[in-house]
Amino acid sequence: MATGSSAKKVARLAQKGKGKKVRFQGGTLFPTVMAVVIVLGLGLVVYARQSAPNLNVPPTANDHWHISYGFYKCDAFLPNLVGGKEDPPSPEYIKYNVHSHDDGVIHWHASALAAGNRAKLGLFFQTYGVKVNTDGIFFPEDQNNGESYPVEDTKCKDASGKEVDAQVQVIVWDRYDNSTNSRKLITDFNNIRIDKDGMAMTFAIAAPGVDIPMPPSAANLPELGLVDMAPGTATTVPGSPDTTNAPTTTAGE
Repeated sequence: MATGSSAKKVARLAQKGKGKKVRFQGGTLFPTVMAVVIVLGLGLVVYARQSAPNLNVPPTANDHWHISYGFYKCDAFLPNLVGGKEDPPSPEYIKYNVHSHDDGVIHWHASALAAGNRAKLGLFFQTYGVKVNTDGIFFPEDQNNGESYPVEDTKCKDASGKEVDAQVQVIVWDRYDNSTNSRKLITDFNNIRIDKDGMAMTFAIAAPGVDIPMPPSAANLPELGLVDMAPGTATTVPGSPDTTNAPTTTAGE
């Protein structure tokens, strides 16, 4: 049992400690470093979850999809992109396995980097060096004679026939054979999801509010999709004809 003198000493020490902050040995450096490590760790976890492909979401690496597309200026379609990019294979084609055959059709074979929630329109633009953003539509030298259509220099006629400042817009149809079901986007075009086989898209620079048509290739998308189907395989485009024993083509994989 503590003596009276010892009890008084304990009481005096307790009184002196009131209001004083507890400090880690070495100052505040260690807890600061630990806090930074924890924040960075949580950030990496969130990034990994967002960037990793969801293998249960189509298109998978086994899918072979076709999307009708066209570039549209004011009131008419521009030429389709040219070059299949697979012979010789471009670095982008090797990475994504996404390309076209001069036919107004995106052939989406979907590598691991272009599958699931990574299947976005920007991969197709990147493969051909085309830029489509709110500032305009810009082609590289090997496409459409290297023409550029910045909104600040482009005037188009509106529904009343008056020339107004053009606007970049992408019209997306869920099905190539249903022109009544569409949505219009006016920004963030690179992140448009490729989430269905047989979609149709028109990349337009036109007057706001005007009607923008489906791309011409939508009219015969199933037939165009056959260009790189393996013999004896049915095209995956919804509503396409049976292609069993179809003639062999060598346009690309």
